[in-house]
Amino acid sequence: MPVLWLRARSPEELPIAAYRFVHTADIHLDSPLRSLALRNPELAELIGAATRKAFAATIDLCLDERVDALLIAGDLYDGDQTSMKTARFLAGELGRLASAGIATFIIRGNHDALSRISKELVLPDRVRLFGGRAEHVLIDRAAGEKPVAIHGLSFAQATAPESLLSKYRQALPDTINIGMMHTSLGGAEGHDVYAPCSPADLVATGFDYWALGHIHKRSVIHNRGAIVMPGMPQGRDINEDGPKSVTLVSIADDGTVSLEERPTSLAEFARVSVDAGGLTEWSELAEAIRQALGQARDTSTSPELVVRLGFTGATPLAWRMRRDADVLLTEAEERAARIGSTWIEKFEIGATPLRAEGGSATDPLHELRALIDSAILGSDGYDAALGTLASGLRAQLPADLRDLFGADEAAANLALSRLAREGAQDVLARLQSGSGSGSETA
Repeated sequence: MPVLWLRARSPEELPIAAYRFVHTADIHLDSPLRSLALRNPELAELIGAATRKAFAATIDLCLDERVDALLIAGDLYDGDQTSMKTARFLAGELGRLASAGIATFIIRGNHDALSRISKELVLPDRVRLFGGRAEHVLIDRAAGEKPVAIHGLSFAQATAPESLLSKYRQALPDTINIGMMHTSLGGAEGHDVYAPCSPADLVATGFDYWALGHIHKRSVIHNRGAIVMPGMPQGRDINEDGPKSVTLVSIADDGTVSLEERPTSLAEFARVSVDAGGLTEWSELAEAIRQALGQARDTSTSPELVVRLGFTGATPLAWRMRRDADVLLTEAEERAARIGSTWIEKFEIGATPLRAEGGSATDPLHELRALIDSAILGSDGYDAALGTLASGLRAQLPADLRDLFGADEAAANLALSRLAREGAQDVLARLQSGSGSGSETA
């Protein structure tokens, strides 16, 4: 069964006998802000509303394209904090589809399983929420067109360590078979194992299309039919950077599967690097920031761009950048405002000072820096003390913020190591500012 990637086409140009739908997943409606970097109230408000606006954009796409259905492959909600306000919003948006005669098919993912509202909400007509046993919905179509079977399975629990594939019914003959599953496939960094299975296992089912969810980055596998992980329609923090989208699908009666990626995100997170190597004047650094932000804005497809700036390179400005980080932030925010629809989320200052000639032998700060790098950071004693301090801080945080240093031990250790190195550089920068070195003072 061939799989094609097409430019946007009107419904009139597509084969008459084609079943068309929008596939999305991992919407995480009204997900709480997960980044303490979003201290700017306007930016926090923008990101706080973004998941709703991306979902509304998905509904608009379904209506504009006059599709047959919307498929939501899990994690529509974001856990037990879901409110009735969110539920009413969802019902209203799905009601827009129902009024237009467009069906919606939903399976629960691991986050939905935690949501009380997901079990109590009365959904509009033409919305089918699959239950805890594998089922299929058979859709009869016009005379001479193949029927369509939508296969789905939800989980009531937040964990699913075993494959669910054996629970699904076999492909119906002479039918377009579409499977919906929330799965981690073979695993992905940053995602818990959930209903694992392999692409080969999915291909072996003979289904025309597998509508997956759970992994937040888009991927497409094609063999006989298509296996699509659509990614999420809206990122929520810098770890979900890049453009976000949904997938518009058309399956013809001859088995041809056509896919179109359609952007939906209101705000796109991006990591933008600024090479400060060799820069000697503050004005040169400000201009480098302007150019980097402008290039990022030009390549972004989302209405709003949220940037984490990273500074690299060896420069005599390195100490001042750390010492006067507040001034640097103001410079960056001013240039972002001039560009428009561009926000600064956070800095990562990796720029290093130029080593003065003979500095290793005569400059106490260079000697101190070398000692910190070689004998302190990463030592067993230092790591143990740092871990104890972090554990004490973590215990004082609210439950929903205790992953601040990482969701597991490896991630926490990596984050603490990064924070320790950044902290050491900040201390050295403050020492440098009081040492009388003219090149580093304002």
